[in-house]
Amino acid sequence: MKIGQNKVVELAYELEVDGHTVDRCPEERPLDYIHGTRTLLEKFEKNIEGLEPGDGFRFTLTPEEGYGEIDPDRVIDLPKAAFEVNGELREDLMVVGNRIPLINKAGGVVPGIILEVSDDSVKIDLNSPMAGKTLNFSGKILTVRDATEKELAEGLHGEYVRSNCGCHGGCGGHGEGHGEGHGEGHEGGCCGGHGEGHCHHGKGEGHEGCCHGEGHGEGHEGGCCGHKE
Repeated sequence: MKIGQNKVVELAYELEVDGHTVDRCPEERPLDYIHGTRTLLEKFEKNIEGLEPGDGFRFTLTPEEGYGEIDPDRVIDLPKAAFEVNGELREDLMVVGNRIPLINKAGGVVPGIILEVSDDSVKIDLNSPMAGKTLNFSGKILTVRDATEKELAEGLHGEYVRSNCGCHGGCGGHGEGHGEGHGEGHEGGCCGGHGEGHCHHGKGEGHEGCCHGEGHGEGHEGGCCGHKE
């Protein structure tokens, strides 16, 4: 069976950036998703469409095809008061280099990294760590099957249901965007998705109206995301 619209795909992959492997889903812990449902980067899906189990792949995505160029408007200043939890200012969170989750107006979680801490504000970069990067993917298609009606209605791992009840958040530890969520970390750190112990590579959300939120999920070795970034 070939990869096409509404097919459930399992694949193993590695992502190399600037000569280093920054993200991987090995065969024993593959990425799985429903093709054509805006789960993964659009160009990623296009590059593997039509492949069958056992087929290998290797392709490169430009920054424009991946996470875009670095956007200076995604570097924001928040008042220190945004870091109060139960009336207590969390100085332990306000550390340069810390990755923290922020909640936007839509209720999605957007990962950010602290760049600077001043007397009354905190400067945070909400750009994806992969912004401005050329992405070199390689891997292998493991399985392809038809999605069930339940999976199409509820999501491969029930993520659409959790989204409707407000349980479907943003980046717990692996990425930004379509299919944000909470979950356990993977080796890479660039994938983003629904958690549930599955790798999930995707795109990010905007930061408008961000406020500080408590994080969920374990991090990744690659440190690319704060869960498709």
